[in-house]
Amino acid sequence: MQTSDFLALIEEGLRALPLPAVPEGLYSPIAYALDGGGKRMRPMLTLLAHNLYSDDAEAALPIALAFEVYHNHTLLHDDLMDRADVRHGRPSVWRKWDENTAILSGDAMLIESYRLALNFQGPRRDDILSLFARTTREICEGQQYDMNFEKRTDVEMSEYMEMIRLKTSVLPAGALKAGALAADAPATDADRLYRVGEKMGLAFQLQDDLLDCYGDPATFGKRIGGDILCGKKTYLSLLALQKADVATKARLLELLAAGQEEAIAPVLEIYGALNVEHETHDAIEALYAEASAELAAVACPDERKQVLADYLTAILRRNK
Repeated sequence: MQTSDFLALIEEGLRALPLPAVPEGLYSPIAYALDGGGKRMRPMLTLLAHNLYSDDAEAALPIALAFEVYHNHTLLHDDLMDRADVRHGRPSVWRKWDENTAILSGDAMLIESYRLALNFQGPRRDDILSLFARTTREICEGQQYDMNFEKRTDVEMSEYMEMIRLKTSVLPAGALKAGALAADAPATDADRLYRVGEKMGLAFQLQDDLLDCYGDPATFGKRIGGDILCGKKTYLSLLALQKADVATKARLLELLAAGQEEAIAPVLEIYGALNVEHETHDAIEALYAEASAELAAVACPDERKQVLADYLTAILRRNK
Protein backbone atom coordinates (compact mmCIF):
# COMPACT_ATOMS: atom_id res chain seq x y z
CA MET A 1 0.00 0.00 0.00
CA GLN A 2 1.02 3.60 -0.62
CA THR A 3 0.42 6.68 1.49
CA SER A 4 -2.68 7.56 -0.54
CA ASP A 5 -4.20 4.19 0.37
CA PHE A 6 -3.48 4.73 4.05
CA LEU A 7 -4.92 8.24 3.93
CA ALA A 8 -8.13 6.95 2.34
CA LEU A 9 -8.40 4.33 5.09
CA ILE A 10 -7.94 6.99 7.79
CA GLU A 11 -10.51 9.35 6.28
CA GLU A 12 -13.00 6.53 5.91
CA GLY A 13 -12.41 5.52 9.53
CA LEU A 14 -12.95 9.06 10.78
CA ARG A 15 -16.18 9.43 8.79
CA ALA A 16 -17.40 6.14 10.25
CA LEU A 17 -16.89 7.16 13.89
CA PRO A 18 -20.17 6.52 15.73
CA LEU A 19 -20.68 10.06 16.98
CA PRO A 20 -24.20 10.61 18.34
CA ALA A 21 -26.42 13.24 16.74
CA VAL A 22 -27.49 14.76 20.06
CA PRO A 23 -26.75 16.86 21.91
CA GLU A 24 -25.88 18.66 18.70
CA GLY A 25 -23.94 21.36 20.52
CA LEU A 26 -21.47 18.75 21.81
CA TYR A 27 -20.96 16.59 18.73
CA SER A 28 -21.23 19.02 15.80
CA PRO A 29 -18.01 20.80 16.82
CA ILE A 30 -16.25 17.41 16.95
CA ALA A 31 -17.42 16.53 13.44
CA TYR A 32 -16.37 20.01 12.30
CA ALA A 33 -12.90 19.63 13.80
CA LEU A 34 -12.34 16.15 12.36
CA ASP A 35 -13.58 17.27 8.95
CA GLY A 36 -11.11 20.16 8.87
CA GLY A 37 -8.48 18.29 6.92
CA GLY A 38 -4.96 18.56 8.19
CA LYS A 39 -2.07 16.27 7.45
CA ARG A 40 -3.33 13.21 9.36
CA MET A 41 0.34 12.78 10.20
CA ARG A 42 -0.05 10.84 13.45
CA PRO A 43 -2.36 8.07 12.15
CA MET A 44 -0.31 7.89 8.96
CA LEU A 45 2.79 7.23 11.04
CA THR A 46 1.00 4.45 12.91
CA LEU A 47 -0.08 2.74 9.71
CA LEU A 48 3.28 3.25 7.99
CA ALA A 49 5.14 1.77 10.96
CA HIS A 50 2.70 -1.15 11.04
CA ASN A 51 3.24 -1.59 7.30
CA LEU A 52 6.93 -2.28 7.90
CA TYR A 53 5.90 -5.66 9.33
CA SER A 54 2.34 -6.37 8.17
CA ASP A 55 0.09 -5.96 5.13
CA ASP A 56 -3.10 -5.83 7.22
CA ALA A 57 -3.41 -2.06 7.73
CA GLU A 58 -6.97 -2.27 9.01
CA ALA A 59 -5.78 -4.21 12.06
CA ALA A 60 -3.94 -1.12 13.30
CA LEU A 61 -6.65 1.38 12.34
CA PRO A 62 -8.28 1.73 15.80
CA ILE A 63 -5.04 2.83 17.43
CA ALA A 64 -4.20 5.06 14.44
CA LEU A 65 -7.57 6.80 14.77
CA ALA A 66 -7.05 7.10 18.52
CA PHE A 67 -3.92 9.17 17.92
CA GLU A 68 -5.71 11.39 15.39
CA VAL A 69 -8.76 12.05 17.56
CA TYR A 70 -6.52 12.75 20.55
CA HIS A 71 -4.43 15.16 18.47
CA ASN A 72 -7.55 17.06 17.40
CA HIS A 73 -8.71 17.17 21.02
CA THR A 74 -5.51 19.02 21.89
CA LEU A 75 -6.07 21.49 19.04
CA LEU A 76 -9.48 22.51 20.38
CA HIS A 77 -7.96 23.31 23.75
CA ASP A 78 -4.71 24.78 22.35
CA ASP A 79 -6.60 27.20 20.10
CA LEU A 80 -8.65 28.38 23.05
CA MET A 81 -5.60 28.78 25.31
CA ASP A 82 -3.68 30.60 22.56
CA ARG A 83 -6.73 32.62 21.45
CA ALA A 84 -6.08 31.37 17.93
CA ASP A 85 -8.88 32.39 15.59
CA VAL A 86 -8.01 30.09 12.66
CA ARG A 87 -7.25 26.38 12.29
CA HIS A 88 -6.65 24.79 8.88
CA GLY A 89 -7.85 27.97 7.21
CA ARG A 90 -11.22 27.94 9.01
CA PRO A 91 -12.51 29.51 12.24
CA SER A 92 -11.29 27.54 15.24
CA VAL A 93 -13.97 25.80 17.31
CA TRP A 94 -13.94 28.31 20.18
CA ARG A 95 -14.29 31.16 17.69
CA LYS A 96 -17.05 29.48 15.63
CA TRP A 97 -19.01 28.38 18.70
CA ASP A 98 -17.72 29.62 22.06
CA GLU A 99 -15.14 28.90 24.76
CA ASN A 100 -17.25 26.45 26.75
CA THR A 101 -17.96 24.44 23.61
CA ALA A 102 -14.24 24.12 22.85
CA ILE A 103 -13.65 22.82 26.38
CA LEU A 104 -16.52 20.34 26.53
CA SER A 105 -16.29 19.06 22.94
CA GLY A 106 -12.54 18.73 23.42
CA ASP A 107 -13.15 16.65 26.53
CA ALA A 108 -15.52 14.39 24.60
CA MET A 109 -12.85 13.92 21.92
CA LEU A 110 -10.37 12.88 24.59
CA ILE A 111 -12.80 10.22 25.80
CA GLU A 112 -13.42 9.08 22.21
CA SER A 113 -9.68 8.69 21.65
CA TYR A 114 -9.44 6.32 24.61
CA ARG A 115 -12.50 4.39 23.42
CA LEU A 116 -10.76 3.87 20.09
CA ALA A 117 -7.51 2.80 21.75
CA LEU A 118 -9.38 0.27 23.86
CA ASN A 119 -10.97 -1.13 20.69
CA PHE A 120 -7.59 -2.34 19.48
CA GLN A 121 -7.42 -6.10 19.98
CA GLY A 122 -4.13 -7.04 18.32
CA PRO A 123 -0.67 -7.97 19.60
CA ARG A 124 0.99 -6.08 22.44
CA ARG A 125 -2.32 -4.46 23.41
CA ASP A 126 -1.31 -3.74 27.01
CA ASP A 127 1.98 -2.21 25.89
CA ILE A 128 0.17 -0.01 23.36
CA LEU A 129 -2.42 1.19 25.88
CA SER A 130 0.32 1.98 28.37
CA LEU A 131 2.23 3.88 25.69
CA PHE A 132 -0.89 5.81 24.70
CA ALA A 133 -1.60 6.79 28.30
CA ARG A 134 2.00 7.86 28.93
CA THR A 135 2.08 9.85 25.70
CA THR A 136 -1.11 11.77 26.44
CA ARG A 137 0.08 12.57 29.97
CA GLU A 138 3.43 13.84 28.69
CA ILE A 139 1.71 16.15 26.22
CA CYS A 140 -0.12 17.78 29.14
CA GLU A 141 3.23 18.21 30.89
CA GLY A 142 4.66 19.87 27.79
CA GLN A 143 1.69 22.21 27.57
CA GLN A 144 2.19 23.24 31.19
CA TYR A 145 5.87 23.97 30.57
CA ASP A 146 4.84 26.05 27.56
CA MET A 147 2.49 28.06 29.76
CA ASN A 148 5.17 28.48 32.41
CA PHE A 149 7.60 29.78 29.81
CA GLU A 150 5.23 32.59 28.82
CA LYS A 151 5.96 34.25 32.17
CA ARG A 152 9.74 33.85 31.98
CA THR A 153 12.44 35.77 30.14
CA ASP A 154 15.26 33.38 31.07
CA VAL A 155 14.18 30.20 29.25
CA GLU A 156 17.17 28.18 28.07
CA MET A 157 17.24 26.48 24.68
CA SER A 158 17.63 23.08 26.38
CA GLU A 159 14.43 23.74 28.36
CA TYR A 160 12.60 24.71 25.19
CA MET A 161 13.71 21.57 23.36
CA GLU A 162 12.51 19.39 26.24
CA MET A 163 9.20 21.26 26.30
CA ILE A 164 8.56 20.68 22.60
CA ARG A 165 9.69 17.06 22.93
CA LEU A 166 6.88 16.58 25.42
CA LYS A 167 4.29 18.83 23.81
CA THR A 168 4.91 17.86 20.18
CA SER A 169 7.39 15.01 19.64
CA VAL A 170 6.06 12.28 21.89
CA LEU A 171 2.85 12.06 19.83
CA PRO A 172 4.46 11.12 16.49
CA ALA A 173 6.99 9.03 18.43
CA GLY A 174 4.20 7.17 20.19
CA ALA A 175 2.25 6.81 16.96
CA LEU A 176 5.20 5.16 15.23
CA LYS A 177 6.02 2.86 18.12
CA ALA A 178 2.36 1.87 18.56
CA GLY A 179 2.16 0.91 14.88
CA ALA A 180 5.24 -1.27 15.23
CA LEU A 181 3.97 -2.88 18.44
CA ALA A 182 0.60 -3.57 16.80
CA ALA A 183 2.47 -5.70 14.26
CA ASP A 184 4.46 -7.41 17.05
CA ALA A 185 7.73 -5.88 15.84
CA PRO A 186 11.00 -6.54 17.68
CA ALA A 187 11.45 -4.31 20.71
CA THR A 188 14.66 -2.81 19.33
CA ASP A 189 12.89 -1.74 16.15
CA ALA A 190 9.94 -0.30 18.08
CA ASP A 191 12.34 1.76 20.20
CA ARG A 192 14.24 2.96 17.12
CA LEU A 193 10.99 4.04 15.51
CA TYR A 194 10.10 5.93 18.67
CA ARG A 195 13.37 7.84 18.34
CA VAL A 196 12.62 8.50 14.67
CA GLY A 197 9.36 10.10 15.78
CA GLU A 198 11.05 12.12 18.51
CA LYS A 199 13.63 13.59 16.11
CA MET A 200 11.06 14.22 13.39
CA GLY A 201 8.68 15.76 15.91
CA LEU A 202 11.36 18.18 17.07
CA ALA A 203 12.18 19.05 13.47
CA PHE A 204 8.48 19.45 12.70
CA GLN A 205 8.03 21.91 15.59
CA LEU A 206 11.05 23.93 14.54
CA GLN A 207 9.57 24.00 11.05
CA ASP A 208 6.29 25.18 12.57
CA ASP A 209 8.15 27.94 14.41
CA LEU A 210 9.79 28.91 11.13
CA LEU A 211 6.56 28.88 9.13
CA ASP A 212 4.87 31.05 11.75
CA CYS A 213 7.30 33.78 10.73
CA TYR A 214 8.03 33.03 7.08
CA GLY A 215 5.25 30.76 5.80
CA ASP A 216 2.42 31.44 3.38
CA PRO A 217 -0.79 31.89 5.40
CA ALA A 218 -2.81 30.43 2.52
CA THR A 219 -1.03 27.08 2.88
CA PHE A 220 0.14 27.27 6.51
CA GLY A 221 -3.50 27.53 7.66
CA LYS A 222 -2.74 30.05 10.42
CA ARG A 223 -1.89 33.72 10.54
CA ILE A 224 1.75 34.68 10.14
CA GLY A 225 3.39 36.18 13.22
CA GLY A 226 0.95 34.61 15.66
CA ASP A 227 3.73 33.41 17.97
CA ILE A 228 5.25 36.90 18.04
CA LEU A 229 1.86 38.44 18.77
CA CYS A 230 1.38 36.04 21.69
CA GLY A 231 4.94 36.50 22.95
CA LYS A 232 5.47 32.73 22.75
CA LYS A 233 8.89 31.20 23.20
CA THR A 234 10.03 29.64 19.95
CA TYR A 235 13.29 28.29 18.61
CA LEU A 236 13.69 31.50 16.62
CA SER A 237 13.07 33.85 19.53
CA LEU A 238 15.39 31.97 21.88
CA LEU A 239 18.11 31.74 19.25
CA ALA A 240 17.80 35.47 18.60
CA LEU A 241 18.03 36.23 22.31
CA GLN A 242 21.17 34.06 22.52
CA LYS A 243 22.83 35.86 19.63
CA ALA A 244 21.73 39.45 20.32
CA ASP A 245 23.81 42.12 21.99
CA VAL A 246 22.49 43.74 25.17
CA ALA A 247 20.58 46.53 23.45
CA THR A 248 19.05 44.28 20.79
CA LYS A 249 18.05 41.70 23.41
CA ALA A 250 16.29 44.38 25.46
CA ARG A 251 14.47 45.63 22.37
CA LEU A 252 13.44 42.12 21.35
CA LEU A 253 12.10 41.32 24.82
CA GLU A 254 10.14 44.57 24.76
CA LEU A 255 8.61 43.76 21.37
CA LEU A 256 7.71 40.20 22.35
CA ALA A 257 6.07 41.41 25.55
CA ALA A 258 4.02 44.05 23.72
CA GLY A 259 1.57 41.62 22.14
CA GLN A 260 0.80 44.08 19.34
CA GLU A 261 0.48 43.71 15.59
CA GLU A 262 3.05 46.46 15.14
CA ALA A 263 5.67 44.29 16.86
CA ILE A 264 5.74 41.60 14.14
CA ALA A 265 7.70 43.51 11.48
CA PRO A 266 10.48 44.79 13.79
CA VAL A 267 10.89 41.34 15.35
CA LEU A 268 11.30 39.79 11.92
CA GLU A 269 13.82 42.51 11.10
CA ILE A 270 15.86 41.52 14.16
CA TYR A 271 15.62 37.86 13.19
CA GLY A 272 16.92 38.72 9.73
CA ALA A 273 19.86 40.68 11.08
CA LEU A 274 20.83 37.77 13.35
CA ASN A 275 20.52 35.12 10.60
CA VAL A 276 17.99 33.24 12.71
CA GLU A 277 16.02 31.85 9.77
CA HIS A 278 19.01 30.08 8.22
CA GLU A 279 20.29 28.68 11.51
CA THR A 280 16.84 27.27 12.23
CA HIS A 281 16.89 25.57 8.82
CA ASP A 282 20.26 24.04 9.77
CA ALA A 283 18.87 22.72 13.06
CA ILE A 284 15.94 21.15 11.23
CA GLU A 285 18.26 19.42 8.77
CA ALA A 286 20.42 18.08 11.61
CA LEU A 287 17.39 16.55 13.34
CA TYR A 288 16.20 15.08 10.03
CA ALA A 289 19.60 13.43 9.57
CA GLU A 290 19.42 11.91 13.06
CA ALA A 291 15.94 10.54 12.37
CA SER A 292 17.08 9.10 9.04
CA ALA A 293 19.98 7.32 10.74
CA GLU A 294 17.60 5.73 13.25
CA LEU A 295 15.27 4.59 10.46
CA ALA A 296 18.18 3.13 8.50
CA ALA A 297 18.98 0.90 11.49
CA VAL A 298 15.47 -0.60 11.61
CA ALA A 299 15.65 -4.26 10.57
CA CYS A 300 13.14 -4.21 7.70
CA PRO A 301 13.43 -4.45 3.93
CA ASP A 302 14.53 -1.18 2.39
CA GLU A 303 11.56 -1.01 0.06
CA ARG A 304 9.15 -1.00 3.01
CA LYS A 305 11.18 1.59 4.87
CA GLN A 306 11.30 3.79 1.77
CA VAL A 307 7.57 4.51 1.93
CA LEU A 308 7.98 5.80 5.48
CA ALA A 309 11.18 7.67 4.63
CA ASP A 310 9.53 9.42 1.67
CA TYR A 311 6.59 10.44 3.83
CA LEU A 312 8.82 11.91 6.53
CA THR A 313 10.77 13.85 3.92
CA ALA A 314 7.57 15.27 2.44
CA ILE A 315 6.38 16.38 5.87
CA LEU A 316 9.55 18.39 6.46
CA ARG A 317 9.43 19.95 3.01
CA ARG A 318 5.95 21.40 3.49
CA ASN A 319 5.44 25.01 2.46
CA LYS A 320 9.16 25.63 1.95
